[in-house]
Amino acid sequence: MTMLDEGLERSCSRLTERGHGSWYFHCSATNRLGRLERARRGGYPSQAAARRARDEWLATTGEDRTARSWTVERWLRYWLASRTSIRPTTKLHYTRDVERVLIPHLGRLCLADLDARRLRAVFTEIARTTNAKGQPQSASASASAMQHLRTTLRAALNLAVREGVIATNPARHIEVPSYRKPHAKVWTDGRVEEWQRTGERPPVAVWTADQLATFLNAVTDDALFALWWLTALRGLRRGEACGLRWSELDLDHGVLFVVRNRTTAGYQVIEGEPKTAALDRRTVKVLREHRRRQAQHRERRLDAGRVWHDSGYVFVGKEGNPIHPSYASGRFRLLVARAGVPPVRLHGLRHGAASLAHEAGAELKTLQDLLGHSSIVITADTYTSVLPLAQRRCADATAKLVLAADRRTREKSRGNGRRNPRGQRPAKGVPTPARPATGRKPQVTPPTTKTASRSVTTPPWRPRDTHRPHRTDTKKRPPRVSAAQPPLDLACPKRLELPTF
Repeated sequence: MTMLDEGLERSCSRLTERGHGSWYFHCSATNRLGRLERARRGGYPSQAAARRARDEWLATTGEDRTARSWTVERWLRYWLASRTSIRPTTKLHYTRDVERVLIPHLGRLCLADLDARRLRAVFTEIARTTNAKGQPQSASASASAMQHLRTTLRAALNLAVREGVIATNPARHIEVPSYRKPHAKVWTDGRVEEWQRTGERPPVAVWTADQLATFLNAVTDDALFALWWLTALRGLRRGEACGLRWSELDLDHGVLFVVRNRTTAGYQVIEGEPKTAALDRRTVKVLREHRRRQAQHRERRLDAGRVWHDSGYVFVGKEGNPIHPSYASGRFRLLVARAGVPPVRLHGLRHGAASLAHEAGAELKTLQDLLGHSSIVITADTYTSVLPLAQRRCADATAKLVLAADRRTREKSRGNGRRNPRGQRPAKGVPTPARPATGRKPQVTPPTTKTASRSVTTPPWRPRDTHRPHRTDTKKRPPRVSAAQPPLDLACPKRLELPTF
């Protein structure tokens, strides 16, 4: 412990100065992560007060010491360093959120000082800022960025909860603007006219078959024509097309194997799960022509004494190196503008491939395997836009179904009218005459007596006798049979008629 001379504790003339004449303690202990944590605290008026503060600090648990001594900036950097099993693109997005937003707004706070109210205030302040496009973060266009920012902070604090540094995650109670993933919209004639008049375009747009054919005819001589063809017809991702190698193509059998994805997180190649895609004859012909052009370009450069790198990639630059995915996106935007078709993103060709295949009759399970989705819900909800032709077919089929049902109803009504003409129908309220019974057994006719002046089948009414005298015998007596009741009625339940044979 470092302290001033006890004799000067009360007699020093500089005691009124800030920080002068106060007591400090300096000690170290192991924190929750197993590291030696040093602490230096000051500002105590006496030696006894400094000792009490030191003892209190040493008596706390390692979790509490970590939460009180570690800042949010230190914890976020530690969390990023521990994320070793995630994809480089995911880590790149986490790092961008941490370095650009979270550390500038929350970096100086201690983990123990974080609560839901403070985080809500910070996120409200972040929502007032603008993004790279000059739009406020709270706008609908930036709602996804706010959602991702909350996801990043919540994932970092979840690790603190698992490590026992904090008890609960305060980021769970943060409310950000709602965000709904936009669905792809087809460039119909009405949308094209509105875009030409106002310049407004859907966030995710899809070409029709005619518009796609117009674009492909306009870029036939482009060096990356095979890339646009593969993306538009087979639904390859940008990274999958840029990372495709000739060794993963079997043009003789019409099969394509996707085993890598070249992303925009530098030039690092990420090995993913293999995906197989079938190639039609026209696509095989396009790829053979692309390989022939690439071989001719290689020979011309070698004959001129220029450098050529045999990288083995299908889509390469002038020197044979694989193209960067950003170059593919920029080149595609330039060609779309030259072709005079409505604008779509390069990823929009993937949406269009699923929609066109679905319109051609492909099932959702086939589209899921083609696009490489883990769930068929993603394929059905995101990538299958309804094209105008498919809408027209659906409308025609619905109308045809209703008209066929109406036709059957009319024919049935006309058939009933022929069987029951109007002149032969019985009048309302007149009972229908019974048909003569054929093959029935003769009915037993009871003898008529003088006392039975009324109908035998309807006996006179008598009050019901509720008195039941006790019987000594338990043998059931046979039921009484009236003279007008036939013997077969004994076995017939009430309200049922005997069948007629």
